[in-house]
Amino acid sequence: MENSIKSNAINHGLYLGGTLALITIAIWFIDLNLMGSMMLGISLILLRIVFGVVSTSKAKSIQGGLISFKEAFTSYFITIVIGFAIASIVSVLLFNYIDPEAAKQIQQITIDATVKTMEGFGAPLESIAETVEQMENQNQFSIGNVLKGLAFVYVFQAIYGLIVALIMKKTDPDA
Repeated sequence: MENSIKSNAINHGLYLGGTLALITIAIWFIDLNLMGSMMLGISLILLRIVFGVVSTSKAKSIQGGLISFKEAFTSYFITIVIGFAIASIVSVLLFNYIDPEAAKQIQQITIDATVKTMEGFGAPLESIAETVEQMENQNQFSIGNVLKGLAFVYVFQAIYGLIVALIMKKTDPDA
């Protein structure tokens, strides 16, 4: 059974990665300004969680409605790891090699959104200027920055995965 849980998670991870990659390519093709959309960001977070929950739910049904905490978490996390790895590879290729100018536009969109948010929170001008300078001096699509971003995402998704596993786990009451 363990093997079918992992193959289920791998399949859902491939679906998630494909979906995230297609969304990135669609945004690149349609309008890069969507990259700064808070609603899109929230929607993508929810999409990731939904894929993880569906993967865990499917793993549970594969086992006849019973799943341990470890198996539930594994199903969730494998889905997320594979999905984000695929999406990250597509982003690196797209914005470093295919269209580096788009990366510069996204950087400016991100800076503008960050400034707006910081001003909304009443941040001091010196702090805003320092943040903008740091953002201007980095390539958010460099392999190093993408790997840092993946680590950050994996930590937060692991927390969500622990919660999902806690909710979804169901052990045999007769065991």
